[in-house]
Amino acid sequence: MGTDAPHPVSRWLPIVVALLLAALPAVLTPYTSDLVVKIMVLAIFALSLELLVGMTGLVSLGHAAFFGLGAYVTVLASPENDPANLLVLMLTCMGVAAAYAVFMGALSLRTKGVYFIMVTLAFAQMAYFVFHDTKLGGGTDGIYLNVRPVLGPLDGGDKLHFYYLALAALVVTYGLLALVARSRFGHALAGIRVNEQRMRAAGFPTYFYKLAAFVLAGALAGLAGFLLAVKDGYVNPELLSWHESGAVLLMIILGGIGHLRGAVIGAAAFVLLKELYATPGFVGSFLADHWQLTLGFTIIAFVALLPKGLIGLVGLFTKRGSEK
Repeated sequence: MGTDAPHPVSRWLPIVVALLLAALPAVLTPYTSDLVVKIMVLAIFALSLELLVGMTGLVSLGHAAFFGLGAYVTVLASPENDPANLLVLMLTCMGVAAAYAVFMGALSLRTKGVYFIMVTLAFAQMAYFVFHDTKLGGGTDGIYLNVRPVLGPLDGGDKLHFYYLALAALVVTYGLLALVARSRFGHALAGIRVNEQRMRAAGFPTYFYKLAAFVLAGALAGLAGFLLAVKDGYVNPELLSWHESGAVLLMIILGGIGHLRGAVIGAAAFVLLKELYATPGFVGSFLADHWQLTLGFTIIAFVALLPKGLIGLVGLFTKRGSEK
């Protein structure tokens, strides 16, 4: 993803982290386990946006539309009393999110720059108000998932089962995007990010390449929404709001745009910082009540001091290690 050749240590880092995450449930408390699962779900969401922003150069402020759609479809497509088939439900959520991405991308990708940002925001707000102002999804109160989906022995309502489901989804998402980045399709997206006009002159149908990336990103965001709905058992319209789109954009900026690892690191840092700043025992009751302000100043400081994001720290440490 980056311009520099990957360090041997950093090349194996994702595999090591995945193995550590697989072993963590043995030592985690229920609270910390839930926190790790939240990080993994949001990391998938951040990776889906990284495909657009970091790999294709498309800055979207409407990405939460796919996230929220995936979450709502999870509840709306689930029977009230019987568990749904987990695999069928997951694919349905991803399919609905991808379908909306086709509609949204087909129109928004005809614009560029700030116009593209505003059009994606408008489409996301449309979806937001459909669920916010109608009884389709319970209005402002949201709706509950009565029965978690199952797949054979895999029970979405079992905390340990769901932990490994979220981990498997994160590993597959990361691996898929790593393969995309190394494929001809990924190289074409990188060329579009650098100079779209030159790619068109070389004979590449850049509109359809961008649309394909947009749809894939939407489907992966729908996967994250599905996991969040199963995890919490509750969804509300705020999942589709521009605040959520802004939050996931902050995650990839915080971690470092242009790196898959940066999206995961950014999601983890965002969740942990939010958790710390909202804890009165850590920052005091006044700052805990205004954690958004503290988090905002922290992110500004990170961006100012680490223009490459937190991934820059990893590169700095590996570089120093290789010099010793």
